[in-house]
Amino acid sequence: MEAAVATPDTMMSAVESPTRRAVRRFLRNRAAVVALATVILIILAAILGPTLVKWDANTPDYSVVTQPPSQDHWFGTDQLGRDMVARILAGARISLQIAFVAGLINLFIGVAYGATAGYTGGRVDAAMMRVVDVLYGVPTILVVILLMVYLDQGITNIYLAIGLTYWLNMARLVRAEVLSLKQRDFVQAARAMGARPARILALHILPNCAGVILVTLTLFIPEAIFTEAFLSYIGLGVPAPDASWGSLAADGTHSLRASPYLLLFPGLALCITMLAFNIVGDALRDAVGR
Repeated sequence: MEAAVATPDTMMSAVESPTRRAVRRFLRNRAAVVALATVILIILAAILGPTLVKWDANTPDYSVVTQPPSQDHWFGTDQLGRDMVARILAGARISLQIAFVAGLINLFIGVAYGATAGYTGGRVDAAMMRVVDVLYGVPTILVVILLMVYLDQGITNIYLAIGLTYWLNMARLVRAEVLSLKQRDFVQAARAMGARPARILALHILPNCAGVILVTLTLFIPEAIFTEAFLSYIGLGVPAPDASWGSLAADGTHSLRASPYLLLFPGLALCITMLAFNIVGDALRDAVGR
């Protein structure tokens, strides 16, 4: 029987850390690198939006109402003469802000719930996961709409409505990881040395769940962006005069025949952002999961 020959690739895999291995695999995916660069550019544009354009997103200019794309207004103007580039950048800032804050709420609730259920096990785990199963049977978007009707419009309420309803997937994935990791030797050793459950979870188990948590959070962001856009589209999201990609798309549908660019550009911004985040999330999942 021939002896296995060590190659540079196998030797590198044997010595490099899981994080470096995941980064190397991610960078080999050209589509993922382009998508990540797109995400970074979108975030920078959202942060620097007010300094990139000379027009204010909420100030009307009735001398240029519904003006098509031109040298002065690259994406045209809306029904009140507001520059569409400024409005779309303002919408990016609001959409990303809502997605990231709702993601933090999702992260806190989902990780805490899933880790508690997985580590405790037994009847507690069974009861907690039955609650998750029941909640899974309720359409999430319907719950979000009902919460927004009850809470009324406002960015803070959107944070809560999305963050408090989309944590179920995070909880299930974290629970599955914890169930696997708590049987490992290093966890058994920590338990034998008298470490408390909270310490074991914080120092030994959850750091090893970081890959799953990061991937789930990355894939949640486009879902949150779409949910916020949908809420704003039906009039339950960001209140006027603030811009949201959903509210801009809603305004564009009313002038679709006369001014199709009012729907085209917000729609493209929403699609490109969601596609870029999804590609990055899928690539992270492949890189971490191998």
